[in-house]
Amino acid sequence: MIWTELDFNFNILTRDLSHYLENQVKVGGVGLSLVLGFSAAYTCYYLLSVAKKPQLISGGKKFYHFLREQCPVVSETYYPTFWCWESRIQTLLRPFVTAKPGVVYRNELIKAPDGGQISLDWFDNDDSLSHPDPATRPTVLLLPGLTGTSRESYILHMVQQSRDLGYRCVVFNNRGVSGETLLTPRTYCAANTEDLETVIEHIQRTNEAAQIMAAGVSMGGMMLANYLGRKGRKTCLKGVVVFSVGWDVFECTASLEKPLDRFLFNSYLTSCLQASVDRHRPVLEKCYDIDHVMKAKTIREFDERFTSIMFGYSTNDDYYLDASPVHRLKSVKVPMLCLNAADDVFSPSHGPVASTEHLHGPSLQAVCQG
Repeated sequence: MIWTELDFNFNILTRDLSHYLENQVKVGGVGLSLVLGFSAAYTCYYLLSVAKKPQLISGGKKFYHFLREQCPVVSETYYPTFWCWESRIQTLLRPFVTAKPGVVYRNELIKAPDGGQISLDWFDNDDSLSHPDPATRPTVLLLPGLTGTSRESYILHMVQQSRDLGYRCVVFNNRGVSGETLLTPRTYCAANTEDLETVIEHIQRTNEAAQIMAAGVSMGGMMLANYLGRKGRKTCLKGVVVFSVGWDVFECTASLEKPLDRFLFNSYLTSCLQASVDRHRPVLEKCYDIDHVMKAKTIREFDERFTSIMFGYSTNDDYYLDASPVHRLKSVKVPMLCLNAADDVFSPSHGPVASTEHLHGPSLQAVCQG
């Protein structure tokens, strides 16, 4: 009965649309011409101004040629979703149209030197055909964004793709974001890499014969880039890729404070950060004015009242300067692919492009247009 009604309504709609177009054509085809003209104009604009090849900027010719040969997608024309290519609209619609692959994790809580605990979610991939020996199975360390966890759709897709390649995955959840108890009055920030170092050392001890790679998104990528800049060659990571990194935190914050972006994104992210703090109020309020933190309206205000104080910076500007990975790019000695979208609200295009003067060694940026 339901199908019959739907079929009947569809037939009526088709009949009315055909009748409308026929009538428009009879009076000169104005309606149909408008539709065809708009479609043609939109298609031309999309092909000429939206779909573009990435801008590749490399700190070393060898790595550049390796990626061109082994990862050709970094030099191919990028075609964003035809009906939704604007970055803000994509960001707003993503939660409603994103699929989440089914992934079953094995959770592990490890101790940090200060007495805190860090939650790791492992996908062991014991069914791997290409790497059946768990002792030598390559491991991919994944770092989510600002308030993200191992359950984010983009992390689940990374795990799925790694699984298809036969790799093991482990997701580093920042303190207090994935449901675990906060044991000490400390959370996380983009500049501090102590927890990341603890996690990498733990992974290496757990699988000494396995190669380790890493991928970070947004703030996770910032933390990873800062870690590599500090460690230089003294790291066990064999290769790294980072997505949507905020290279210059001052520029990123300024972008998010523009009226529209503040309304669409800044306030929401600030409320997410505040919700995480409020969940752990009993342990945090012993050291910080949580009521003052909860009144912050922007990420900058949140950092001024909480993050920069927690990690001992004299001013918030000092924190933002230390958190900006652009200043450590020249010290990165591990192959690192950096992917940024030119219209990324969270990382303005002049940020990654301006940072290329700091590129040395095996680093490469692919700034995707659109």
